[in-house]
Amino acid sequence: MEEKFMREALKEAKKALEKEEVPVGAVIVKDGKIIARAHNTKESKKDSTCHAELLAIKKACKKLDAWRLLDCEMYVTLEPCSMCAGALINSRIKKLYIGTDDGKTGACGSVLNLLEDYKFNHKIEVEKYILKEECETLLKSFFKFLRERNKSEKKST
Repeated sequence: MEEKFMREALKEAKKALEKEEVPVGAVIVKDGKIIARAHNTKESKKDSTCHAELLAIKKACKKLDAWRLLDCEMYVTLEPCSMCAGALINSRIKKLYIGTDDGKTGACGSVLNLLEDYKFNHKIEVEKYILKEECETLLKSFFKFLRERNKSEKKST
């Protein structure tokens, strides 16, 4: 079941990739059904808060007409940053499934762990490395593309 929903998050990440956004996707599941899906739109919206996780949380809250996402699970292709981890805590997500780590800004165990190292009023269960290879490959190929494009742009100037 975890792989099924992570594949849906990967579909969202691929939508971001098509827009030349960092390819991160997220879905929120309640009672075995997807209630929200989103992908990064920071570049296109010119808004640093347009992370897949935050957008999915907003959609799920609207769908449920509640700010508490009790008994909901999030599947996200890349480990959430501190902003998104805080939003997960505040929205009361029950469980978080992560595709791959983020060694630069990850706040769920890589750089720091907001979900376990602090005494917040809500604890989130975490399971990592669902379809890790696919999630990593998508991100690595995107950043390779950017580096190559930047090289060719510098050569042409």
